[in-house]
Amino acid sequence: MPLIRMPTDLAHMIPAPEGPPLIEMRGLKTHFFTEDGVVKAVEGVDLDIYPNRTLCILGESGCGKSIMARSILRIVDAPGRITAGSILYRAADGRTVDLAKARHGSRELREIRGQDIAMIFQEPMVSLGPIQKIGRQIVETILLHRNVSKREAREIAIELLDKVGIPKPAERYEAYPFELSGGMRQRAMIAMALSCQPRLLIADEPTTALDVTTQAQILDLIAELKDELGMGVMLITHDLGVVAEVAEEVAVMYMGQVVERGDVYSIFENPLHPYTRALLNSVPRLGAPKQRRLPAIRGMVPHPLARPSGCTFRTRCDQFMPGLCDVREPDLVRRNESEVACFLHTREVPHD
Repeated sequence: MPLIRMPTDLAHMIPAPEGPPLIEMRGLKTHFFTEDGVVKAVEGVDLDIYPNRTLCILGESGCGKSIMARSILRIVDAPGRITAGSILYRAADGRTVDLAKARHGSRELREIRGQDIAMIFQEPMVSLGPIQKIGRQIVETILLHRNVSKREAREIAIELLDKVGIPKPAERYEAYPFELSGGMRQRAMIAMALSCQPRLLIADEPTTALDVTTQAQILDLIAELKDELGMGVMLITHDLGVVAEVAEEVAVMYMGQVVERGDVYSIFENPLHPYTRALLNSVPRLGAPKQRRLPAIRGMVPHPLARPSGCTFRTRCDQFMPGLCDVREPDLVRRNESEVACFLHTREVPHD
């Protein structure tokens, strides 16, 4: 019995991606050097992002999801910086650019950021300029990356506002962010992100604090545009229902590391890591007895400056093995259709 019932259109094995990945991330480490010590926000992440596919990054708050995404665009705030690893971006002309080593402020990085790779941030009211009209902000992005006139840019902006479902787009073009609802601001952010037809869209919890109807509309919109433009999508979320609905691939992160990854069907039908299983078990189910309490993951994510030795999940794991989990850090190993970092799935651990 699956822990969460998959949608009928996903109740089969996800086909393999076609062609090479847009992004190949290998051994990425992003650390913050504070007065109290070094915070290892991202610690050795390996991921691939493919065209016309959605990769969902799943995990609790504080697990490094957003910092990993910001590392791709090189917009990690000081005192954070990439300390190791590579982020290989395969451009449309076949060039391969290591974004982790690109020089800050370089023309190459500026052309990729916003044009080839765009990001929808978690809170649009913070991301949008409060004293500039919505239309002007979208036009500035278009003029920066596309060879069009101001009049053409205005027409493109209005067309985009209409495409993302904003009523009376010509009127909303002249509106300030505070004049729009949360859902409308999020749609305007999507319009801005799509204004240069990016090859990769990074969406950092784009439906946070929105009502369920607006959430569904925005997720449907991203899925439609993904299919229409053939772009890759990295969706950061903690909502397992969203993951089951839109993802082809899933990566589960804990304390800056990927502890399990695979296609969405394998992750939901046969989760291997204790953390993944705990996350899925904590989801309410229709038809469950009213008196039954939902199981919760005991404890909390450790303080980033008190990172456990060995497996970082061992302090909360019911299957913790002393002398192994607290001594060594497990590597990602392939098991069935997924990859998992857990000593329960290595040959050195005897199984009954």
